[in-house]
Amino acid sequence: MSEHTTGQTAWAPDEEQFTAGYGGDQLPGQGGGAGAGGAAGAPGPGGAAGAAGTAAGRAAARPSALEAFIDAMIDLGQTGQIFGEHGIGKTATFAAHIKQAYDDTELVYVPAANLAPDDLLVNAPVRDPRTGELVLRQLVMRQLKPGRRFVLLIDDSLQAGPAIQSQLMQIACNWTLGEHDLRALGCVGVFLADNESLAETAARRSDFAILDRMVTIRVTANDTAWRDALRRKFGQFDLTGVFRVWAAQPPEIRRLLSPRTLEHILANAAEGFPLIWGLPLLNGTRLRLALPAAEGTRAQEVDRTAEILDAIAGALNVPNRATIADPVRRLVRAALKNRWCVLVQGPPGCGKTEVVRTLIQEVLRRDPLYFSLPVTNVEDLCAPVPSPDGTLDNLLAAGFTGDEPKAVVWDEYNRPKDKAAFARLMEITQEWSVAGRPIRGLRAQIALQNPPYHVGRKLLVSRNNIAQASRFTASLDITPEDIPANEWLIAKYGPVAETVLEWWKNDIDDEGRAWITKRTLERLIRLHGRGLPLQQGLVYLGDGEYAPVPLGALTARLAGSQRTGLKELAEDVDTWERRLARSVSGNAEGDDASDVVHQVFANAELSQLKKQREVVIRLAAHLPPKLRATYLVGASEDAQAFWVGILAACKAREGSARIP
Repeated sequence: MSEHTTGQTAWAPDEEQFTAGYGGDQLPGQGGGAGAGGAAGAPGPGGAAGAAGTAAGRAAARPSALEAFIDAMIDLGQTGQIFGEHGIGKTATFAAHIKQAYDDTELVYVPAANLAPDDLLVNAPVRDPRTGELVLRQLVMRQLKPGRRFVLLIDDSLQAGPAIQSQLMQIACNWTLGEHDLRALGCVGVFLADNESLAETAARRSDFAILDRMVTIRVTANDTAWRDALRRKFGQFDLTGVFRVWAAQPPEIRRLLSPRTLEHILANAAEGFPLIWGLPLLNGTRLRLALPAAEGTRAQEVDRTAEILDAIAGALNVPNRATIADPVRRLVRAALKNRWCVLVQGPPGCGKTEVVRTLIQEVLRRDPLYFSLPVTNVEDLCAPVPSPDGTLDNLLAAGFTGDEPKAVVWDEYNRPKDKAAFARLMEITQEWSVAGRPIRGLRAQIALQNPPYHVGRKLLVSRNNIAQASRFTASLDITPEDIPANEWLIAKYGPVAETVLEWWKNDIDDEGRAWITKRTLERLIRLHGRGLPLQQGLVYLGDGEYAPVPLGALTARLAGSQRTGLKELAEDVDTWERRLARSVSGNAEGDDASDVVHQVFANAELSQLKKQREVVIRLAAHLPPKLRATYLVGASEDAQAFWVGILAACKAREGSARIP
């Protein structure tokens, strides 16, 4: 499997690799295969021998506006400044065009938003070869010495901090960094790519002395070759209709439905997932494809999300599902298969982390690389060190090294310890690299986070912008019912867990279930086992107040109070079978007995139903057909297979005499 390209590294991706990572600006393959190539003798950026000599290698097809601009700036030796919205393929166009048009030139990509001050340049003590004394020298990042001609692309420079901004401006204005001349190192082009939106950048470039040194172009989605890239990647689909749907949208919608986001929608469609998973979660809320209300009018915002996704599904001839069974595990399996970076958002304590880690262990036969962001430092990921060749290198955390297959779990993704750690994390999630070095064998990245609010209370989570949010191929917003934590509780704690779950399902309302997370359920089970008061296991709110959930019914159940559950049905199956037979003989819709049995079946876990399979067959045979059909709707594959077998057994009994 090919590796995605790294941030701060030299690229030479082939076209197939480029299309595979297009939408996320993840461009595979590390360069450097051509060996050391005349760095000292490399011509200046304006030299005809350097750039013009590669003209014969340029594609014969008419270049896009951005490709033509790249060629012109390299030929003229001018710093190029590109402004364009997120996700339109700016970075991907550079990677593909430099590879195709300049055979002897690499692309060095620097994601400025993810840099720390010591990443580009650092003063370090080195031994002077002339005198043998220790002296301070400025060490430049290893990627700026590729040993051959290179084009330097500085991405998202406006999102960098003040110290990095100063270093980047020296590069952009003079093509130097500290005491190093980039021309002497082989640089033939310098470009800065940014988004002008203040919602996504930290500042505007306003110094006239800096602005006077650049040539600037503003690009849109029509100035990059994203359509051709998507056609190559999704060859199983005819995308003509999809492109027509996109082109028919007003500019406000097209800005939200960027080519990157459209690629994610197509990727989810190819896996049979709901198309809405391809829309990012912006500050915890699903992005809506909506037309803003006109100012000064009473008109309402027009949400066209469902309409547009239905149109895309129709153009692809695929269903646009609202949901699927067992979504978390199916998404993680798809991420491991397709090398995706995905986001799972769900309430605290619902079991997200446990399910994801367990599934990765099952698939890869090894533990995932696990990082909890509130306690993750930059030094936990990498640390800069001087290298013997006089450049600045980085030591990676041991887990990121080696060729064995690996997956990363970013827990509490929207609770980073500090900006520096999150910046380094963004490099890994966006570029699949650490400090410019590819993470070999990385199969998937799964980010887990909580929503901004739960049970009416604000959680201490950070905000994101759309450029950051749209980096995930799929963004899943789940409820506790989407996590199979109930089966885990039953397997671990047995009958007590069954009793507690029956209370959770039947005796409290939706608000109570929101307060009683699966983590809280486990605490209640363990406290009961030690004979401690159950109230101590509830969430404590302060000033003597606990979560507002009554525990009387749970106490009664644990004390042996008679309630109707699957166990009780099994203990008196003959009586219940007679009651059901009489109910359907008098009324095809059934009666109260039918409703009770149906509710018990609907709430029971699959493991419980399998234990009482014969009881389920006997009773289900007397349930109204419309109730039996509901057990197949929205169920997991295992549950559907179980109920198909039950219904087949019921049909086989139809010829036998009914119990009077």
